[in-house]
Amino acid sequence: MLYFFTTYAIWFSYQFYNIRFGSKPISLALAKNQRPVFHFMKELKHLNKYFKKYRFKLLLGIVITIIARVFSLVMPSYVSKSVNAIEQYSAGELTGDLAKAQLFDYILIIVGAALLSGLFTFLMRQTIINVSRYIEYDLKNEVFDHYQFLNLNFYKRNRIGDLMNRISEDVTQVRMYGGPAIMYGIQTLTLFICLIPLMFIKAPTIAFYTLVPLPILSVLIYQISKIIHKRSTKVQEYLSTLSTFTQESFSGVSVIKAYTLESTVNEDLTELALEGKNTSMDLAKVNAWFFPLMILLIGISNIFVIYIGGMQYIAGEVSLGIIAEFILYVNMLTWPVAVVGWLTSIVQRAEASQKRINEFLKEQPEIKNEVSNATPVTGKIEFKNVSFTYEDTEIQALNNISFTVEAGQTVAFLGKTGAGKSSILDLIARLYDVTEGQILIDDRPIKQTNLNSLRSAIGAVPQDAFLFSDTIENNIRFGKEEATKEEIVKVAKDAVVHQNIIEFSKQYETILGERGITLSGGQKQRVSIARALLKDPNIYLFDDCLSAVDTETEEEILKNLKQASEHKTTLIVSHRVSSAKNADKIIVLDHGRILQEGTHDELNAIDGYYKQLYLDQLSEKE
Repeated sequence: MLYFFTTYAIWFSYQFYNIRFGSKPISLALAKNQRPVFHFMKELKHLNKYFKKYRFKLLLGIVITIIARVFSLVMPSYVSKSVNAIEQYSAGELTGDLAKAQLFDYILIIVGAALLSGLFTFLMRQTIINVSRYIEYDLKNEVFDHYQFLNLNFYKRNRIGDLMNRISEDVTQVRMYGGPAIMYGIQTLTLFICLIPLMFIKAPTIAFYTLVPLPILSVLIYQISKIIHKRSTKVQEYLSTLSTFTQESFSGVSVIKAYTLESTVNEDLTELALEGKNTSMDLAKVNAWFFPLMILLIGISNIFVIYIGGMQYIAGEVSLGIIAEFILYVNMLTWPVAVVGWLTSIVQRAEASQKRINEFLKEQPEIKNEVSNATPVTGKIEFKNVSFTYEDTEIQALNNISFTVEAGQTVAFLGKTGAGKSSILDLIARLYDVTEGQILIDDRPIKQTNLNSLRSAIGAVPQDAFLFSDTIENNIRFGKEEATKEEIVKVAKDAVVHQNIIEFSKQYETILGERGITLSGGQKQRVSIARALLKDPNIYLFDDCLSAVDTETEEEILKNLKQASEHKTTLIVSHRVSSAKNADKIIVLDHGRILQEGTHDELNAIDGYYKQLYLDQLSEKE
């Protein structure tokens, strides 16, 4: 509302001076069926739904703000009356006792009004500022929820630091618009609406000269705010870059130390910090113009009050109390006028931040749940002439492959790196959609299967196991939140990681570092396997999840997995024949095509990739 007021002030000033931007004059487009359009605030329209949600609290806060400002206007009037009473006593028009009585009454009114104004100011902050915190909470949840629905390609295109900055720094900037900007804006608007007419009623000549600097200030604010908007955007973009750099540096600190790259990273950070300093200084230089300009213009207003008021007092046109009252009015306008510049900066920063947030909120997930009702998944999987190309790299991972996995079957996929093994598992979990062909789940096209039902029926164990910065117990419980301690211990034993866990001083309560850095690669894989076993799904997807364990441990885990996955559809991706030989079917891939297909005995009976791989690994084991 304050920004609308400021904009209208700018518009009237520009129309008065007939100033044009480019070839078109500023127009508020008040024609039929049209509303004023403020192009520079269009991004902030996204917040309207939150203002509507909290409209009652917001309206209450606005009413309280107006009441607080009205009470604050009582003081100058009674200061004027007090000065007039003293002047009348000096002139002999009032007796000493009557003058004292009037002064005492006026002081009580001034103190009472100040206390009430302070009380309502407190209540004002408890309503409007709280609303801004609610909006911040809702907006962060909205952004985070949207992040979760976006597909993997989105995360390949965008850096983690940038994602973090938009949900933290950018939302914080927007909150300032939803709280302090509204609160101080209403204060300023109320003061202007109430005070300016009052000043013209009491002394129109003094009021006119006092308010002359304000239109000039509005024009200056408008010009400076355009520059602030551009530079605020650059600052926010820099913060995203800094967040990404630091996040990657901390995550990869072991690599940095191993390659003794500390000095190089420091140089990069120094260069980045210098760029950030220059960007922030560019913004600070523009912001630095606000307060000096405002203090200058307020000082000019005070000079006008004293000179014009003094001349009128000498001429007997106004009383001494009016001059004192107007000096107080000018001082009351000092902060509101100064805050206009501050609020303009807040709005511009919020606009820049909300624009960055909206860029991500406008992103639509490529993988959409096209079925609202739950669809049970038993585990039959069929690929029909499936081809798949990664969008970001344009690498074709699968080329016209077809196979069927019956419910309860175990199928293993072997092949060289880049053969397309992991891509098959990603397509089954519908992390991507096929480029050509069709995938059937229980003889139903995968897109006609409820996405939540599909993924709930899957227990996936990736090669690069991801663990959270939490206890080992909670990391395993991630597969089943309501699991008991006994269930967790059982699946840990099946994954052959229980013995490792109890050797830690805090055992299952051991807090893992970021991405499970506390554990070895093999331990992380086994904890991830335990997590999947605890979920007890109908479909298991094991993506080379035993690559970091020794062959003896592998055999023990495979034995336990065979028992746990009995009557469950199990797909195993591996580079080891030992992980695949007991499968009901083995599929060998090469450059996205099926090279061989059959059981261990069938494939080992003929010359080919599988037999050669088996002999090579058997020789290595011996």
